[in-house]
Parts: sequence; C-alpha cells; structure tokens
Amino acid sequence: LFRSWTPTVPPVVQRSSQVGQAGQPDAAMPSTAGKRQRLVLVTASLILSVLIGAVLSRQGRTTEAPKQHKLRIGLSFDTLKEERWQRDRAAFVKRATELGAEVVDLAANSSDTQQMRDVESLLTSQVNALVIVAHNGAAMSKAVRLAHAAGVPVIAYDRLIPEPSLDFYISFDAVAVGAAQARYLVSHLPTPGRGKIVRLHGAKTDNNAHLVKEGQDKVLQPLLDSGAIEVVHEDWVDDWKPEYAKRIVNAAIAKGLVFDAILTPNDGTAGGSIQALREDGRDGKVLVTGQDAELSACQRVAAGSQTMTVYKPLHLLAGRAAEIAVAMGQGKPVVARGEIPVDTAQVPAIFVEVISVDQSNLAKTVIADGFHSQQAIDAGR
Repeated sequence: LFRSWTPTVPPVVQRSSQVGQAGQPDAAMPSTAGKRQRLVLVTASLILSVLIGAVLSRQGRTTEAPKQHKLRIGLSFDTLKEERWQRDRAAFVKRATELGAEVVDLAANSSDTQQMRDVESLLTSQVNALVIVAHNGAAMSKAVRLAHAAGVPVIAYDRLIPEPSLDFYISFDAVAVGAAQARYLVSHLPTPGRGKIVRLHGAKTDNNAHLVKEGQDKVLQPLLDSGAIEVVHEDWVDDWKPEYAKRIVNAAIAKGLVFDAILTPNDGTAGGSIQALREDGRDGKVLVTGQDAELSACQRVAAGSQTMTVYKPLHLLAGRAAEIAVAMGQGKPVVARGEIPVDTAQVPAIFVEVISVDQSNLAKTVIADGFHSQQAIDAGR
C-alpha cells in the first residue's frame, strides 16, 4: 500500500487588462497630440533613469537580488531529558542540515502548556514545516490546527496525534514492539509459556503506550485466558518516569507477591524496576524487558540485570523524518508505504522495523550498527 501527501497549493491569480469586443480596448484611442506628449515624457523619464543609475554606480551602490529565506524546520519535543530523545534530535538535525535546512528545536519538559507555547513560538519564527514529539497527543491536536491555519504542514514523530487533518506520521511500529517484548518474556520464563508477572504500562496520555500494550495483549491474552500466565500486579507509569516505575515494583514487593518477570514498556521504566529489585536482593534474578536500547540499558543487558531491550534504529527514523519534513517544507509530495486510521481519516504513515536484543545478539546489532561502542557498554560493568 502506498499513500502520498500532496501539498495544498493556492490558485495562482493572474491579472490581465479587460478587452472589449473583437479584441478592442474599452477606452477610446488617444489623440495625436496626446501621443506626442507621452513620447516626450517617456524620453525624459529614460534620460533621468540613466543619470540616476550613473550617480549610484559612482557611489558604489548596486541593486542586489533579495536573499532567499533558508528552509526552516520546527522541532517540538516533549522532553530531551532522556538519552533516547537526545539521539533523535542529533540524527534529525544532522540529516536536515545535510539537506540545506535550518532546524529550530524546543523541549517542553513534559508540559502540555509549555509545548503549546513552543509550537506557537516556532510558528511565529516562520518555520516551513513542523515536527512534533507530543507529550499528550490529544492536547497537540490544537497545535496541528494552529499550524494549518498558518499554512504549515505537521508531522507527528513517534507519537501519534489523534487529529484527522494531521499530514504525516512516522514511527516504529509500537504494536510490533509490544509483541516482541511479550514473545521474548513468554519464551524465556523459567518455565517457558508459564509464570507469574508484574506488568507496567507507559503514560496513559501517550498513544504509543496503548499501542505497545495492544501488541503485548495479542501475545499474552490466550495465555492469560488459559491461566498459563498470571499478572499479579499491574499499573500505568505516569510520564514514563523511572521513579514511578520503581514505586510500582516496590509496592508489589511490599505485598509479598511472587513473580518471575516484569514486563516493562521501555528502558527507563526497566531501570526503575531494577532499582527496586536490587534493593530487595533480586537484581538479575527476575526477567525484565525494555525498549530503546539506551546505553544504560545495554550496560544492564551485558551485566545481566536487564534481560532484553528492543532496538530501534533511531538514525533511520530521524533521518527519514528530516527528509519528509524538508520535502513538505518545499511543497513537494511525499509517498508513504502505509497509513494509520485517525478518526474518519487515513493519515499517511511510515513505520520502521525493530529488533529484540539480549546478550546473545548485542554485538551483532547495537554495537555493529555503531549505536553504542563495546567500550561504552563495558564501562557500565
């Protein structure tokens, strides 16, 4: 399936003189005397123009063509506190710069109000295209409409904005991420296919958290229905914060619950969960999933305290997003390989594939791609 985004171009207005019947001008033909007067005035005007031009030339003043405005891309982040988003930013800016564009980026520190202000600021700076990593997708629907009112196309980056008029969505397949996590967990339990687990979900305000859960459910639901897998404790992690994840796992431990694995949605929440396990002397004894292949997570995978992570080649995602933003900013059509339903609309979309990573293939994936070096990973041991 191929979908394309095509810019909406306003009609070119052409003005021409009105003519009467048989191609004759509506006004009466000027008199012979009027023609002579006009000839004198035109001649005098030409002579004056030449004299002025000579004077300006002697003074060293020349008429220059106006400088063309450099293509400007606005990039609005939910946050840049996590390593993952810092990598996205670096890869996006690098590729956009290679394509001749200037990138103006702002981070909202996980505040809906601040992110709306950031969008307004970027639009005021006259960006040609806007890329948004939404803190709260629903809250950013207004931002999409505001951008469109200014004639600026909007790309939702890695987090869907549920606005039917959204121009483009680019992400990793979050459903596939959740399915990969759940499949790995099920097959690597002490007794494969059977066990008790603690289950953490991302921020309720992030559509990706629901998509990851959807992918996990596709794998887990038959096992939950049969009783082979039991969820002994479950909760959502506000803003994906590690400290909140730690609090949830602490609560499970305090209740005396017995569990074989923790299904965590990303590396940040995995880190918080592992801190809670470490305090209970169970670090490395409980299977823990993750996502993003952050350096700290890869260090934990190598050390054995985190069992797996989902590697998402950020340079591919960010680079492609930059290419799309530049094309849209230039008013060029963009072809997508897929689409995603948003209300009654089908928004053009591109999804980048993901890879499950553990100790067995860490070197062949994350290290081989140059995402992290062996030296950096070893430094965390």
